[in-house]
Amino acid sequence: MDQVIELIAFLVQALGFAIFARSILTWFPIDRDGPVVQALNAITDPILDPLRRVLPTIGALDLSPMVAIIVLFTLSRFLSNSI
Repeated sequence: MDQVIELIAFLVQALGFAIFARSILTWFPIDRDGPVVQALNAITDPILDPLRRVLPTIGALDLSPMVAIIVLFTLSRFLSNSI
């Protein structure tokens, strides 16, 4: 059972890093239709889209990645500590 919880914590943490990578890639002039960007979008959109509907945007600043990363890393830490 501990191994399953560790795997879930790892996957949650990996999702947090994917959201971070997606956020960083928006700063660079790269092809938005490239395979890496499309893969990151497919992985992170199920988490970010509901948050975008709830959270207000502040000008051009999208706070949903930051909120998602905080929630995911908190969840990962909680799972790791529960072992």
